[in-house]
Amino acid sequence: MRYFVTGEQQRKLLLNSLVLMFLGYILLLWLSNGLMYFHRMDLMPDSVVAYYLGAEEQFTQPRSYEGMLEVSHFHLFSMGMLVVTLTHLMLMTEFSVRLKIWLNGLIYLSAIADEAGGWLVRFAHPYFAYFKIAAFVVLELSLLALIIAVSYSLIRARTRIYRSNSADVD
Repeated sequence: MRYFVTGEQQRKLLLNSLVLMFLGYILLLWLSNGLMYFHRMDLMPDSVVAYYLGAEEQFTQPRSYEGMLEVSHFHLFSMGMLVVTLTHLMLMTEFSVRLKIWLNGLIYLSAIADEAGGWLVRFAHPYFAYFKIAAFVVLELSLLALIIAVSYSLIRARTRIYRSNSADVD
């Protein structure tokens, strides 16, 4: 009854709805990230090497230091904000602490590895293309896992709120 008098229940539902809408937006970001990657490269190391080191047959130049620095500057900030937001939301779920630590650590490492992968291909050795591909795949899968886990937790919480509403009415 207290929830109805104080309005706390409505705030919980509103916050739940806002976070679910945010996760829908992040799902679109996740999709566009994958589409952008596959527009430029695929999961074959030769395509990654050609993207970063250039390819004569495609008349493409190697990625410049300045161009890569600009992209990294933006990505490090935006991915950092995305990851800290998603991991913060994950901490509020009912999943085990072990799963939270594992998944949160994985997403931070894969985000940094994904950004570092291009630099390593361009300035260290072309064999780092395998590393870049693996980092991208792990990042995409861990982002999707976080989106699904937080969404599942919020939908479950919504269901409990609706059930408690019907129990209070009866």
